[in-house]
Amino acid sequence: MPKVIVGMSGGVDSAVAAYLLKQQGYDVIGVTLRTWIGEDGQEGRCCEIEDAKDTARLIGIPFHAFNCISDFEDRVIKPFIDDYVNGLTPNPCVVCNRAIKWDKLLYYADVLQADYVATGHYASVIKLDNGRYTVKKALHAEKDQTYMLYKLTQQQLKRTLMPLGGYSKQQVREIAEKAGFSVASKPDSQEICFVVDGDYADFIKSHCDKDISDVGNFVDEDGKVLGRHKGIIHYTVGQRKGLGIALGRPAYIKKICAGNNEIVLGTADETYCREIVCRDLNFMSIPELTDGEKLRCHIKVRHRHPGQFAEIEKIGKDKVRAVFEEPVRSAAPGQSAVFYDEDGALVGGGVISDVIFCKRLSYSEVINENNG
Repeated sequence: MPKVIVGMSGGVDSAVAAYLLKQQGYDVIGVTLRTWIGEDGQEGRCCEIEDAKDTARLIGIPFHAFNCISDFEDRVIKPFIDDYVNGLTPNPCVVCNRAIKWDKLLYYADVLQADYVATGHYASVIKLDNGRYTVKKALHAEKDQTYMLYKLTQQQLKRTLMPLGGYSKQQVREIAEKAGFSVASKPDSQEICFVVDGDYADFIKSHCDKDISDVGNFVDEDGKVLGRHKGIIHYTVGQRKGLGIALGRPAYIKKICAGNNEIVLGTADETYCREIVCRDLNFMSIPELTDGEKLRCHIKVRHRHPGQFAEIEKIGKDKVRAVFEEPVRSAAPGQSAVFYDEDGALVGGGVISDVIFCKRLSYSEVINENNG
């Protein structure tokens, strides 16, 4: 059977992925990429080496840990900090998957003469009739992780196995329990792996090597000052709670303007957009669109967003515009917009660069407006 190295985080999902592949007869090697160690010596949730090593021992497979801390700092943490300082809402896991996890796993697969790499993501890699590879949504939607995988390349997907695409989280825990894994009931991580306490602002302040703008103004769409904020790194688009301002009505963050250190507040309806523009594109199921070419897709503008149908159009080098059939709420520059076909397979995606706000118009009203 082919040889496969499994990226083992120390959690239950990657443990069961390695176990299932071993049961299927693959020659399995466990690998943990050490990406982060806090100042207190605490490991990130994606690289808890002792738990991963213990699981590998129980499965009966070789195990290796490799140090990727420097690359992770340069390619994930620094861009994450820069984005927040510039008023964006980044997706560090998207960047990490392509630039660190898959890049490094495939490198070590070549070193160890392995045919494939595998992870414990809830998704499935499929090969289409056109010869291209893509990722399809997990059978159980509540754990689907395809949103974080849209940046993977054809070369990376061609050598990737994702054995958990057809399993629920409960089934995975039951398999781990029967196998005697100590991580069977280990809680899922709910935060970014290198911000272990969930306080992004404190992390950014302690790791940023330049001055960070502090207090500034909350304003309305017309520029009227509504109050003071404590620094843009404390806020994200769509946020309602924790604003520290009383207006006598619910207020939501509509825009973050890093250039003048202002945060624009609005009502819930004022946070809806009908169009977005995306950059830094990656296509999976199809080759890159040509200028002016259009395609109907189902688009998620954040990980937990249920998605909305839209028409995407290539509008220049590395840019597409998406017009939604129904407006979506709180699309945030810096976040990813991920495109799916009607079967739940990834078409591709990109980073949101511009948001065109609107009242909650219907799709036909938007099209009529555009046709003028």
